[in-house]
Amino acid sequence: MKKISLVALAVMLFTVNGYAQSAKVVIATGGIGGVYYYYGTQISEIISKHHVAAATAIQTAASVDNMLLLRDKSDPAKNSYFIGTVLPDTAYFTVTGKHKKFAEKPAKANILWMMYPNYLHIVTTADSGIKTLSDIAGKRVSTGAPGSGTEFTALNLLQAANIDPNNFRKWEKLGAKESDEALANGTLDAYAWSGGLPTGSIVELANTLKRKGTALFLVPLPDSDPGVAAFKKAFSGLADSQTVSKEIYGTAADTPTLAFWNMFVCPESLPEDLAYRITKTVFENLETLHSSVKAARDTTAENSGRFVGKTAIPYHPGAVKYFTERGLVE
Repeated sequence: MKKISLVALAVMLFTVNGYAQSAKVVIATGGIGGVYYYYGTQISEIISKHHVAAATAIQTAASVDNMLLLRDKSDPAKNSYFIGTVLPDTAYFTVTGKHKKFAEKPAKANILWMMYPNYLHIVTTADSGIKTLSDIAGKRVSTGAPGSGTEFTALNLLQAANIDPNNFRKWEKLGAKESDEALANGTLDAYAWSGGLPTGSIVELANTLKRKGTALFLVPLPDSDPGVAAFKKAFSGLADSQTVSKEIYGTAADTPTLAFWNMFVCPESLPEDLAYRITKTVFENLETLHSSVKAARDTTAENSGRFVGKTAIPYHPGAVKYFTERGLVE
């Protein structure tokens, strides 16, 4: 009996302590050049280095693509899960089935933590003639990579502003790096990008444009703009008015814009113990993330804890357990 008890105990301990380590976690990020990609890569390294799970990060088209992967590729039977980065408006629409790709099958997702505020950039040059949102009508414009959160936000903003992208002189659907190259080469007048501050590829673009004798210009998106006001009304509680300081990219002036708190999400099926260990390990090793990704300075336990119980998409119980232990949740 004693031997059987010891075996049973060993099995039980392996189940508790070894389960998460045997899990496979794939972190869906975004395109190379964007903050999502570098953020997700660092999370993957933290999870793997501390033996929480076998983690890998993959390049994707970002938010919408990531929610599709989370919904369709996670396989609890194989202890394999897709987790990753997503914009809040995209997350909300995919979980509620309001996004057309999720109308028949909404995503079942939970929040692990809040990442950092994402700032909507409408990027152009100082000599493009584009000074307001309405000025992009009839221009050569990229609205972001297909399936990305940038595209989703940009198209909804254009709709709110009564700007039909089909009437652009040229309508492109490019990622961050490709958009930068097209703008620098003069084959694009403006593009949309939703990312943290600073976005590295835009910093490089600003330097490139300066060498070419022009300057980077971010189109202002103030509350007084009718399109912005309509967008904020349609996405009440998801978009916040913020400012991109002129020091970020060396622009001539500060730029009012829209900001959204990025979410790091997982499927509801992620085991509670694994969700807890991922969250705990990341927040106990934030110095690695903060030193590698500037935008991640806003990834703190305090910033995540204050949102628990206040979001349209619930936090995962494993994450709630961690923030409760930290005294950040009552």
